[in-house]
Amino acid sequence: MIFTHDTEHALAVVVDLINTGAAASGAEELGGLPGLRAFVERHDFSDVGELTEADLARVLQLRERFHAVFRAGDVPAAVARINEIVGEVRATPHLTDHDDYDWHVHFFAPGAPVGEHLAADCGMALAYVVAAGELDRLRTCEAPDCARVLVDLSRNRCRRYCDSRTCGNRMHVAAYRARQRAL
Repeated sequence: MIFTHDTEHALAVVVDLINTGAAASGAEELGGLPGLRAFVERHDFSDVGELTEADLARVLQLRERFHAVFRAGDVPAAVARINEIVGEVRATPHLTDHDDYDWHVHFFAPGAPVGEHLAADCGMALAYVVAAGELDRLRTCEAPDCARVLVDLSRNRCRRYCDSRTCGNRMHVAAYRARQRAL
């Protein structure tokens, strides 16, 4: 484990959030409140009340801002984007041990809107990545027809594709066939 459990969880959430807009089908996965509710449930967000259209608008806006961190060309650009995101949130760090997880830190106020929840926890997770000198672990899938993002948490930093069962497998099969044709 490179980062703490809660940081790795928040990184998985931000990757999934960004990838809801880069679906292979081209369909918007957060196209309405049912999509946002499914996202919140998929990630077991704690203490989230009834979702509103304002929540959806904020989450869609955050998705683009988080994506900009992954596309940042260097550390200063990533830092500026992360600082903008977390600087707009009323962070209230507190320890919690909910849902059978040991003690960990939440950076959002209990009962905060889902947008604040995402901005605080995911923004801080991205801040930890940069502070640890690991910005290069935030990547875009190398498959030529894929725009999805990933966080490479592998020990030797070798992850290239968003999913080894789809993009990775497809690219490996294509490379194998190209080698066979060359024989």
